[in-house]
Amino acid sequence: MKNKVVIITGAASGIGKATAELFAKHGASVVISDIQEAEGKSTTENIIANGGKASFIKTDVSRPEEMEALVNFAIKTYGKLDIAVNNAGIGGELNPIADMSIEGWNKVIEVNLNSIFYGMKYQIQAMLKNGSGSIVNIASILGAVGFAGSSAYTAAKHGVLGISKAAALEYSSQGIRINAVGPGFIETPLLNALDAEMKSQLASLHPIGRLGTSEEVAELILWLASDKASFVTGSYYPVDGGYLAR
Repeated sequence: MKNKVVIITGAASGIGKATAELFAKHGASVVISDIQEAEGKSTTENIIANGGKASFIKTDVSRPEEMEALVNFAIKTYGKLDIAVNNAGIGGELNPIADMSIEGWNKVIEVNLNSIFYGMKYQIQAMLKNGSGSIVNIASILGAVGFAGSSAYTAAKHGVLGISKAAALEYSSQGIRINAVGPGFIETPLLNALDAEMKSQLASLHPIGRLGTSEEVAELILWLASDKASFVTGSYYPVDGGYLAR
């Protein structure tokens, strides 16, 4: 990762934060973006305090002009863009389809799916100038299976897999690799609203018998983004404690 410049969305907490810290540890210059400004700046300051290179820019991934500004910020700050990790997302409204609000549906699709398109649109333009690049889109196990009460989230994450595969076919011959990661239920702020009993029930859905950690997901993202995965593109990698094996 030395001399590599990476954008990570949703990097103020959870998987994004762990990924930012890991990339910085391996020598990358990390552009941290999040809608949570205080937490994003804190993550950035911690990386710098530990000897890493990082900069923060507040970004609402649901706004295409802000995703374009994010890429421009990376290039202005570090001169190029090598890697992008499109991680930002929300859990969203939990309701059966007949009861789900139109607003709730649209918000999840905008943040979890449309943002991937907005991100890649501008990220790929920058990477084409380099003649190479790697993009890792964070999907979910719900990109491969359904989950009652989470139709919008499930639809969005299925869409992340589809757009990742299509983009990989379009740009692999031009040196840009694009892959998707499918975390199982991970111990992140997205689960903070759940009580201990519900978390225990979710953990039991994984044959490994526990929830995952952000650091475990970050290790897979690092590998996919690196030159060690140079023959890997258009693929979907679950990191799910055996969830999808059932």
